[in-house]
Amino acid sequence: MAHCSQYIEMFPFRLVVMFNCVPVEFVRVCVFQAVMAALASLGPKVTDCVTKVALSVSCENLLDMDAFSKSDPLCVLLMNSSGPHWCEIGRTEKIQNCLNPKFSKPFVIDYYFEMVQKLKFEVYDIDSGNHSLQEADFLGELECTLGQVVSSKKLSRPLVMKDKSPAGKGTITVCAEERTDNRVVEFEVSGRKLDKKDFFGKSDPFLEFYKQAESGWQLTHRTEVVKNNLNPIWRPFRIPLQSLCGGDVEKSIKIDCYDYNNSGSHDFIGSFVTTLSQMQQASQTYAAEFECINSKKKQKKKGYKNSGVIIVKQCKTVKDYTFLDYIMGGCQINFTIAIDFTGSNGDPSSPQSLHYINPGGYNEYLAAIWAVGNVIQDYDSDKMFPAFGFGAKIPPSWQVCHEFPINFNPSDPFCAGIEGVVQAYHHCLPQVKLYGPTNFSPIINHVAHFGRQAMQQETAMQYYVLLIITDGVITDMDETRSAIVNASRLPMSVIIVGVGGADFSAMEFLDGDDGILRSAAGEAAMRDIVQFVPFRQFQNGPSEMLAQSVLAEVPDQVVSFFSTRRLKPPRSDEPLPGLSASTHPHPPTLLQ
Repeated sequence: MAHCSQYIEMFPFRLVVMFNCVPVEFVRVCVFQAVMAALASLGPKVTDCVTKVALSVSCENLLDMDAFSKSDPLCVLLMNSSGPHWCEIGRTEKIQNCLNPKFSKPFVIDYYFEMVQKLKFEVYDIDSGNHSLQEADFLGELECTLGQVVSSKKLSRPLVMKDKSPAGKGTITVCAEERTDNRVVEFEVSGRKLDKKDFFGKSDPFLEFYKQAESGWQLTHRTEVVKNNLNPIWRPFRIPLQSLCGGDVEKSIKIDCYDYNNSGSHDFIGSFVTTLSQMQQASQTYAAEFECINSKKKQKKKGYKNSGVIIVKQCKTVKDYTFLDYIMGGCQINFTIAIDFTGSNGDPSSPQSLHYINPGGYNEYLAAIWAVGNVIQDYDSDKMFPAFGFGAKIPPSWQVCHEFPINFNPSDPFCAGIEGVVQAYHHCLPQVKLYGPTNFSPIINHVAHFGRQAMQQETAMQYYVLLIITDGVITDMDETRSAIVNASRLPMSVIIVGVGGADFSAMEFLDGDDGILRSAAGEAAMRDIVQFVPFRQFQNGPSEMLAQSVLAEVPDQVVSFFSTRRLKPPRSDEPLPGLSASTHPHPPTLLQ
């Protein structure tokens, strides 16, 4: 999750140069407010205006909060947006039973030299399957500025508790690396005849990739664990080229293979050292094979050959397209707005109703429509938005409908701009009877229908975003969960803005930040596509802050979908960059 309200004041003199930045993984939500104004001003010259920085985190001597095992740490990064408010930027993976974790997932953020960017690293012992921080034990935190980390390159500090007392002997180390290369290396890797390490079963192997740094070997990637298999096939994965080898294809890369143990004490299977040049050149014509060597076992055992073989079936360098690349390359973001007209909102004629329009022409629904709509309308070339209501009895039949156009024109539900949506809302409200139940699944499935049609696209042309504005009461939770899980496979995101003061725990459950959302039948979502924001947290602040929070996750959701399907922007004429064999003077050294 990424928020960047601290960048708002930078817009007046950053609009043009913002779009000439070298694009990388995380594009902050301020893109939403700058993109259309900047498009008209783009020139042919490419200049760097913002530095992207990757922050890698490790800890030592963490507090042990588990009675019969070690802590299961996870690190959360927050950034100070304004005053006392801290906004979550992202999370590392959780590491099981480990008091000295090295997290493989970095945080990638924008670095502005002229700004003080306050950071907070919080470390938790995760006790629940959904990774909820509310149920986790706090292990300590570090507050610092991004400038301190960047200037140090490697910042080590003691962890402290919320009251600033020492968190035992715990320490945290943050390493900073500038990201100037937006290429990634795609891997397909398997193993063959790995050593058996478990007494009652086979090994549970995983790999760790290390690059050569000034301070020694630095962890850059950790694969998933393949359970009970001596011939594992790991899921395809990507590593940023700069993280892997600093962009130097001849730089040494160390790959370690371990047998995973729940205790956190993983058994070393073997290791080998290679280069990107070797892996790429060998895998162009056939799979590259590397012997996994356990040096201690080799010294003790006569006739030792290896501890198995690691097979690199694919090692390809591709461009890592960003949200900017897709938008500027012709991708159309299609927004649909859905408004809750259920009885739980209260009688619109009563001042206590969430649909009551006060003498100033204001209610929370209108405020949410204006705040978010003014941003999203810049992404639609004709600025025509389908707007629907749900949960009301509508004329002339007065049957309850869960996806009716608020302009009452089923053949043309589009409204001209956000002004048209607001006008249609004003016109619709007195003509319907608020009723119920509150069903989300029909409108989600409605938009998913168009997302499914877009699955035929050969380039990244269409992406759909459904904005649901609701009072938070939901009656078809199981159907909604299934609809979201199905939609997670489509070019689609769902944004939920909660108005009023109801219990929004159901909405937070649908937002997959604390874990993977599953359908009632247990089917897991392919990716997190839901973002929930409670309106009243932003009611007294600038409308821009609501829009930023609402749209925070959309850029990464767009990028993750298209990159997973390997779809290029429609107007991307440049070939995907690769490293040809002719650039590698040294032949691959296999089975060394």
